[in-house]
Amino acid sequence: MDHNLKAIVRYDGTDFAGWQIQPDARTVQGEIEGALSRIASQPIRIQGAGRTDAGVHAVGQVFSCHWPKDPDTDRLRRSLSSMLGPEIRVESIEVVPPDFNARFSAISKRYAYAISLTREPDPFSARYAWCVPWKLDIDYLRTLAASLVGTHDFAGFQCSGSDTQTTVRTLYSVEVVPGGIAGPCDARDLYRLELWGDGFLYKMVRNIAGSLVDIARGAVPESRLMEVLNAPGPFHGHTAPAHGLALMEVQY
Repeated sequence: MDHNLKAIVRYDGTDFAGWQIQPDARTVQGEIEGALSRIASQPIRIQGAGRTDAGVHAVGQVFSCHWPKDPDTDRLRRSLSSMLGPEIRVESIEVVPPDFNARFSAISKRYAYAISLTREPDPFSARYAWCVPWKLDIDYLRTLAASLVGTHDFAGFQCSGSDTQTTVRTLYSVEVVPGGIAGPCDARDLYRLELWGDGFLYKMVRNIAGSLVDIARGAVPESRLMEVLNAPGPFHGHTAPAHGLALMEVQY
């Protein structure tokens, strides 16, 4: 009798071609499936909560899978982390009901986009934050971010290449807080844009981050935000780089 497992993982996405398994590319899903298959001595397939793009990180990615034997979850977690580290670390593994699915059981997600307000990249944040050398008004950035809270059709913030059935999403909160994607660190002038919502479209967070920064630095007028929000899509504007983004938490 197999068991349904839920695991929480964190990873540095710098050297991966994203989460989703791809032919001839190194992916997070591929690395985890390979390690689990070796432990189980048979093929294991996993379902992730979200498909992070190439270069995107995760602090709280979730995956589920069917395990073919009675699991010692603590031993399995330690073995898996040892095989995958240091780029991937398994935070926890637990047995869950048979109908749990990491993707389809999720009710909300929280993402963070980190920006560094130093004129030159800081060595302690360069891999995990977008270095924004322009002068930004952080209070203005907070006001702009808060205007996106609510239920909207975010088609204008979606890049092409998605087969999503509906582009309506609800953002419960959009905040700008001090610190990087994993909290405070030694890097200077680090802030993160935190978005909590019931779902996110393809590159939606990066497109929002790029748009907010462009407005806050005076490159485009404030009216641009509502123009994009009311546009049919796909997004036309500044997509912030992948390395500043992290999936922080998936809620069930």
